[in-house]
Amino acid sequence: MSAVYINSAACISVQDTLNENILQNLNPQNTVKIIKAIEPNYKEFIPPAMIRRMSKTVKMSSVASNYALKEAGIEKPDAIIVGTGMGCSQDSEKFLKNVIDNHEEFLTPTFFIQSTHNTVAGQIALGLQCHAYNFTYVNTSSSLEFSFLDAQLQINDGEAENILVGSTDEQTDRTMELYCLNNTIKKETDLPADHLNSKTNGVIWGEGASFFVVGKDKTESSYAKLTDIKISNRLELNETQEFIQEFLSKNNLSVNHIDAVILGFSSDADSDAYYTKAMNLFPDSALLYYKHLSGEFNTASGFSTFIACHILKEQQIPKVMMINSIQKEEVKNVLLYNHLAGDDHSLVLLEKA
Repeated sequence: MSAVYINSAACISVQDTLNENILQNLNPQNTVKIIKAIEPNYKEFIPPAMIRRMSKTVKMSSVASNYALKEAGIEKPDAIIVGTGMGCSQDSEKFLKNVIDNHEEFLTPTFFIQSTHNTVAGQIALGLQCHAYNFTYVNTSSSLEFSFLDAQLQINDGEAENILVGSTDEQTDRTMELYCLNNTIKKETDLPADHLNSKTNGVIWGEGASFFVVGKDKTESSYAKLTDIKISNRLELNETQEFIQEFLSKNNLSVNHIDAVILGFSSDADSDAYYTKAMNLFPDSALLYYKHLSGEFNTASGFSTFIACHILKEQQIPKVMMINSIQKEEVKNVLLYNHLAGDDHSLVLLEKA
């Protein structure tokens, strides 16, 4: 497939990523079990009557997509593709609570209608009055990567020229309780978390929404060239380096061509072993990590893609992300590697636009 360009990038996260000087204002978040996104003033973007009926993930996505389209100078995209791991889980929980509280009788359909995973893409399309291709991918931690692949296919096949691609996930009280009970989330006694040298399992959970406009042509606002993507649902630990090397070979690259590698160290001792294996493959590259800034969640790779776009455009690497001390004169190729609890491994290769 031919490469496509990321022409705009917007992100709502636990960092203040909607404002300027993003790379200079990143702050580690490793002392609490659950970190919430910094939300904008929604009234500036969404009519108050609509805000009341929207779940957090719909509101975050509406604003982030608004920023992305505005930056790219596009009113209506040729397609809207969204990736999400948990979907509109707030409305799902409200609906199930109503079922229990009302003994399965006299239920209003509103929460049920708004609880489906494709609500986000649908609400964005309604707001834009966009009747184009509209699709949602629900593939846990590789949801955004599948969305990017779809966009790449659409553009390469001549079906579209500019596509809005996004990822979003929100927190809900009950789900967070369950994640604490099954030790997905770290225990209080294991905090503050050491993301690079963790001896304990469990993660710090975050949330957020990241949106990008992917286009056929390079523009003045282009951040990066989206060169290639590879996804594997299952991977043995001893297959990690081969998985990466095959991907690079396919793109006529070696490990020496990669200027920066962004790894998803999450402070979960067991699953972070994959990143350690990958790290050993790149002795001469700048090694970075990011989940101490974003938290772990199904579409946390949206945050890393957003940060990678800014690194490529601004040619700066934030010290707070650095694992080693290697500094490159020019950052041309960036490799992103992510998985969730050892499953759904993804590689994304970005190049300076």
